[in-house]
Amino acid sequence: MEFPDLGKHCSEKTCNQLDFLPLKCDACKQDFCKDHFTYTAHKCAYAFKKDVQVPVCPLCNNPIPIKKGEIPDVVVGEHIDRDCKSHPGRREKIFTYRCSKEGCRRKEMLRVACDQCHGNFCIQHRHPLDHSCTRGSRPITAAGCSAAGASGSKPSAALHALSSSWLAQRFRWKVKR
Repeated sequence: MEFPDLGKHCSEKTCNQLDFLPLKCDACKQDFCKDHFTYTAHKCAYAFKKDVQVPVCPLCNNPIPIKKGEIPDVVVGEHIDRDCKSHPGRREKIFTYRCSKEGCRRKEMLRVACDQCHGNFCIQHRHPLDHSCTRGSRPITAAGCSAAGASGSKPSAALHALSSSWLAQRFRWKVKR
């Protein structure tokens, strides 16, 4: 027993199969069998209306607008070369903090500020003795450290050990250079 009015024939010219549960293409509004219902299987001429893809840049995660007929990979590549904000070829400056010591041109990655004069210095000039800091409560010099002990006010043992070890390290560093 046949049911001639039940089902529809596949609209693909090479198939024309009678399908009892045909699928309708939402772009071209034709009926297709299970093998030809996708846009690519029946080469749908109206697929561009429904199959819209917006590529996203893998570096900056921004959507990249493309025009009809353009290849998304090419457009994204051009975006990376020209407009991308996080371009891997662009180098951001790492050493941005310049030393405030007169005549020094060194730069550091992190800000090294003096507690007394609040200037920004490189590692070599970070200590007040190294950049001749005079903005504190009193001028600090190498002679000032030894003069404080002779004037009667004795510095604590910890401060004396710290300053002497610092001076020893400083002297060794200059000798190595």
